Amino acid sequence: MTNKERFIEIYKSKIHREGSDKLLEFLMSRNSDFFEAPASARFHGSYEGGLLEHSLNVYDCLQDYLLRERVQQTYQLSYSEESIAIVALLHDLCKINCYKKGTRNVKENGQWIQVPTYEYHDTLPYGHGEKSVYMISGYMRLKREEAFAIRYHMGFSGSEDARNVGAAFEMFPLAFALSTADMEATYFIEGKKQNL
Repeated sequence: MTNKERFIEIYKSKIHREGSDKLLEFLMSRNSDFFEAPASARFHGSYEGGLLEHSLNVYDCLQDYLLRERVQQTYQLSYSEESIAIVALLHDLCKINCYKKGTRNVKENGQWIQVPTYEYHDTLPYGHGEKSVYMISGYMRLKREEAFAIRYHMGFSGSEDARNVGAAFEMFPLAFALSTADMEATYFIEGKKQNL
C-alpha cells in the first residue's frame, strides 16, 4: 500500500464529519499538492511526498503516545479515532502549495554544483498552526480541543508566546500529545532517515 492509499484509507474510515468529504476532494485535486509536497525546504521530509509521509508518521506517533499506560490511566487522556485522525493527518495543511522546486549552489570536491532544492513561498502568510486551522475550518467544523491541538502543535519550538503554549497544553492536553507526536516524527523518525 502506498502512503497516499494509506492516508485515504485512514481518512475515509476514521473521519466522517460533515464537510470532510469536500476537504478530501480538495486534497486530491490539482489545486493541492498535499500528496507530492515536501514537509520542509531543507530539513525533515525535504523530498517529494515528505508532507504526506510526515502526516502519517505523526498519526502513528500520536496513536502510540495515547496508548501508553500512564497517558491512559494517570492522565486519563482519551480521544475518538476521528479526533486523532483529524489532528494528526491535517495538522500541517498550511504547507500545501508553499514549496516550489528550485536549485542551489553547493561546493562539492572543490567545485560549485547546482543541486535540487525546495524554496518556500507562502501566498497566504497566516502563520503555521493557525493557518492549518483556518484551512480545515473552510470545509468542516473542528472541536475546540482539535483546533487548539493543531494551532499549538509546534509547541515551544514555534514562534508563539511560551505562556500561550503552556496554557494551551494545560487546558487542552491533546495539544501536548500532538506536539509530542510531531516532534517524535520530525526528530527521531524523519531525522534519522535524512542522516542515513
